[in-house]
Amino acid sequence: MRVYLDNAATTALDPEVLEAMIPYMRDHFGNPSSIHTHGREVRSSIEKARKNVAALLNTSPSGIFFTSGGTEADNTALRCTIEGFGIGHAITSPLEHHAVLHTLEDLWKKGKIELSFVRVDRNGYVDMEHLRELLANSPGSLVSLMHANNETGNLTDIGQVGEWCREYNAIFHSDTVQTVGHYRHDLQRLNLNFMVGAAHKFHGPKGVGFLYVNTETKIAPFIHGGSQERNMRGGTENVYGIIGLSKALEIAYRDMDAHQRHIQALKDRMISRLREEIEGISFNGDPTDRANSLYTVLNVSLPPSDLGDMLLFNLDINKISASGGSACSSGSDIGSHVLRALGTDPERPSVRFSFCKFNTPAEVDYAVDVLARMYREEKARV
Repeated sequence: MRVYLDNAATTALDPEVLEAMIPYMRDHFGNPSSIHTHGREVRSSIEKARKNVAALLNTSPSGIFFTSGGTEADNTALRCTIEGFGIGHAITSPLEHHAVLHTLEDLWKKGKIELSFVRVDRNGYVDMEHLRELLANSPGSLVSLMHANNETGNLTDIGQVGEWCREYNAIFHSDTVQTVGHYRHDLQRLNLNFMVGAAHKFHGPKGVGFLYVNTETKIAPFIHGGSQERNMRGGTENVYGIIGLSKALEIAYRDMDAHQRHIQALKDRMISRLREEIEGISFNGDPTDRANSLYTVLNVSLPPSDLGDMLLFNLDINKISASGGSACSSGSDIGSHVLRALGTDPERPSVRFSFCKFNTPAEVDYAVDVLARMYREEKARV
């Protein structure tokens, strides 16, 4: 049995999505910027995809811009807002994805902004009162807080953050990469200036994402060189990627309720079985609080052992794909900045398991059985 439990890193392409993309790989090859029939046909398909994404998010198509993924979208929102609006202060958390954290730190190092970090508790929740204090002391700031942490799965109440940002005249950007396609976002109700999505997190293709820009927020392009995306992003569009993103989000919304129930049951099953099989098991974040924990992610804190450095390798040998900390830095020895910020015990190895609609209870049981066997064998050697 081969088991893929690293869906927070990327998901398998849905067969329905591939079917929608193939005609644009094979037949509809015109450049959407061309004025001839081949180009106009493709341009029309891109605009239909934009309208579809906008309708699912309950916003205007004029606020949706297609990008190469979440990282470009984050960089566009942050850099262009700070430069275009002359913002001198940004507020974020130490738990953000590096697409946000490194971008803001780079701007701070270059002297373009002052940077404040909102406190987080040991479970990884943002200290909301500290956030409000920071906003009160620095109205007109740029706030960047993710909806769900990609390592622990903890959710932040972006509805409340948005209301406070409105109160203190702040601009609010949220990295929603882990939650787009897993929760419904109503952009008529959320006070967001920017949000981002990446298709490969919800069974779409890699290399394509989107940036939502509130129509009241005007920024200059981040990538120059053409008039594509209504003069907001130079470069020929990733046509079949855009078609795939639209189809994947459509499927995600169509089947969301059933998939939430299925995936939450898998997560609950793994929590229960791990507690039964491995003494001293614990979890990073707050995974048992369903209202405040992303149902697709479970970050497991394992008892100290000599398995630590080889744990992911041994799981891979047993045909189980999982992640240690953030998947975007897999293979590095830097360690997880998220777990470090939470003050977790460095002697306890951590594994992030993340689930999708294609996973099964048998796969969860197999992963738990392998982990438990590894710990039994390690204990017997001591």
